[in-house]
Order: sequence, then structure tokens, then C-alpha cells
Amino acid sequence: MRGIFFEEDDARAVVARLAADGYDAHLERERLAGEDDDEDHPWAVLTDAPQPVLELLVDAYDGWLDVEEEAPASPPPDLPAAPRRIKRPPSG
Repeated sequence: MRGIFFEEDDARAVVARLAADGYDAHLERERLAGEDDDEDHPWAVLTDAPQPVLELLVDAYDGWLDVEEEAPASPPPDLPAAPRRIKRPPSG
């Protein structure tokens, strides 16, 4: 899970708070598509903290929550290639 912040100081404060609470957290620079200036890139805090904990910090520091979508647990079932016949063909 990631929290995104525009201010480096805010992102570092969130990392420090999460680490003090016993969660694993680290800071990365988030590159947005179309942004050329490195100074304009926001900061991403990656953590194993529960979502409600990160949500509270994101709200407190004016960031936003970036939740990764999980892959489906199992692949979809195999579908038949042709329709099933319900009635027998006429004999004769």
C-alpha cells in the first residue's frame, strides 16, 4: 500500500510515525507520467501498515492513498467451446 505526498517533509514525517509504531515503511520518489521536472514529483511512502492507519496519516498530511488492486484469487473456469446439446438428434 502507498501513501502519496507532495511535500518531502510530510512524507518523511509519515515514514517516521509508521516506523515508530512498528511498521515497515520507506520513501520513494513517485514519477508521474508527463512530468519532466524532478522537483515536481510527489513522494510515495510504501508500507505494510493496515489501510486505516495509513488513511489517517494521509488525511493528516494532505496526501492520498494509492491502493494496489489485487489479482483474482483463482483463474476463471474453462468455458465450453460449443453449446451443449440438450435433446438427442432424431433417429431415423
